[in-house]
Amino acid sequence: MSGYDAPLLRELGENTRRLNALAGQTPAKPQSTRIFTISNQKGGVGKTTTTVNLATALAVKGLKVLVIDLDPQGNASTALGVPHQEGVKGIYEVLTEGTPLAQVIQRSTESPNLLCVPATIDLAGAEIEIVTQVDRDKWHNLLKTALDDFIAGSSMKPDYVIIDCPPSLGLLTINAFVAAREVLIPIQCEYYALEGLSQLLRNIDLIQKNLNPQLVLSTILLTMYDSRTKLASQVVADVRQHFPSQTLNAVIPRNVRVSEAPSFGRTVITHDPSSPGAISYMEAAIEIASRGAQNGR
Repeated sequence: MSGYDAPLLRELGENTRRLNALAGQTPAKPQSTRIFTISNQKGGVGKTTTTVNLATALAVKGLKVLVIDLDPQGNASTALGVPHQEGVKGIYEVLTEGTPLAQVIQRSTESPNLLCVPATIDLAGAEIEIVTQVDRDKWHNLLKTALDDFIAGSSMKPDYVIIDCPPSLGLLTINAFVAAREVLIPIQCEYYALEGLSQLLRNIDLIQKNLNPQLVLSTILLTMYDSRTKLASQVVADVRQHFPSQTLNAVIPRNVRVSEAPSFGRTVITHDPSSPGAISYMEAAIEIASRGAQNGR
C-alpha cells in the first residue's frame, strides 16, 4: 500500500465509524416547539446551508420540522425542493396580507417530516409594504403572531421551527428575532470570521431588552473547516474560548458535496448521506437536540 492511499483509507474508516454511531442515535424530542433563527450579518458563512441541512437531519431522524424561508433569494426553498416561483404563495402573503401560515406551508421532498414556508421574489419589497401599510407597533410582531397562531391551532405541532434570515438587519430579520426563542450563529473557519459578530451580538441584546426577553444565543456552529490550515484551527480555538457553552463540538468541513447539493434541489443529507458534510450536519443536529434536552428545552 502506498503512502498516498493510507490517508484516504483512514478517512473512509473514520466516516464509517461515525455513520455507524449515528445510526444508533435518536434525537431527543423537545418538551415544546424549539424556534431557532439562523443569523449572521456576514454573508457567505453557510447560513442557508446550515438551515436546510440541520432541518433535514432532524426530520430524517423522526422529528417534525418547519423551515420558514425569510430570505428573498429563496435559496432554502430551492434546497428543500419547494416551489417558490412568482405566483406561489409564501411568507410574503403571511407578512403583508395576514394569510395564515397553514395556507402557505408546503411539504419538502427531503422528508415527510419536513415542511417549508417558501420565499418568493415578492419578499424583496415586503419591508417597504410593511412600513407603509402596517401600524408601526405591529411591524416587528408579524411573524411571531402568525407562528404562534399556527402552533396553537396545529394538531401536529412541529418539534422545531428554523427560520432562515437575510444577511442584513432589517424588518425581516427583526421579525425572525422576535418570533424565535433561540439564535444559532454559523461562523466560518476563515480569516475575518469574527468580523461583524460583535455588532450581531449587540443587536441580539437590543432585541432581548426591548422586544423579546426570551431570546437567547444558544448555539454556534463552526462551518467551512479546512483541517489542512493552521488558520482554521486557530479560528476554532478562538471561538471556543469566547463562547465555550454555545459552540457545538461538531464542526462542518469544507466539502464539495455540501456545495453541489442545492443545484440538485436537495440537501447534502439526502444527496450524499455518507459524505463528510452530511455526517457532520447530522452530528450537529443530534448534538443540538441533546443539549436542548439537558437544558430543559
